[in-house]
Amino acid sequence: GTRAMVDYVVHALQHCPRVGRIVVVGPAEELASRFNSGAVTVVAARDGIIKNIEAGLERLPEAKRVLLVTSDIPLLTAGIVENFLNLCGTMEADLYYPVVSRSAVERRFASARRTYVALKEGVFTGGNLFLVNPAAFARCVEKGEQLIDLRKSPLKLSRLLGAGFMLKFLFHSLTIGEVQEKVSQLLGIKGVAVISNDPEIGVDVDKPDDLDLVTRILETA
Repeated sequence: GTRAMVDYVVHALQHCPRVGRIVVVGPAEELASRFNSGAVTVVAARDGIIKNIEAGLERLPEAKRVLLVTSDIPLLTAGIVENFLNLCGTMEADLYYPVVSRSAVERRFASARRTYVALKEGVFTGGNLFLVNPAAFARCVEKGEQLIDLRKSPLKLSRLLGAGFMLKFLFHSLTIGEVQEKVSQLLGIKGVAVISNDPEIGVDVDKPDDLDLVTRILETA
């Protein structure tokens, strides 16, 4: 049968030794027929990203750290997940968010169109997996929803962040450290940006062009 994008993502997680239980949140009936081995827990989707994350976390009450992965990054591999977790392991935080440089993305995927942000250290796009402390997640849900709604609009996001921050943003003089500090302050938790060299985590499929690109790559893999 045809493989769905989520199949590639789950396959990568299943082959990563450091990943324990896997919970997939989405259309329960369809997912249950795909993942019926018992190795994956399927949970019915709720209304919106945050509610879906909460639904997944409820099934992992003992977890100290949970890896959140979107289902639209089919180029993910176990090795890439391992690399990200290794980078996170060198830092102490509640939220770990990967960023990938534009040059790393374009070297591997010349035609990929992404939303980039220019910082002092370079031009970056965000990745589509996060490592979180579930206890801290509960504390920052409302603010997090605001930030998630604005994530595809760098300008609106910078308004929320304040005038001084916005000016630095416009002049590309913000550092990664300043962004971390601001996000941590907004959410009331300790967040860190993790610079990843794996552009696959930044190539999500949300436009027909993305689908063409990913299909070509998977067919030649």
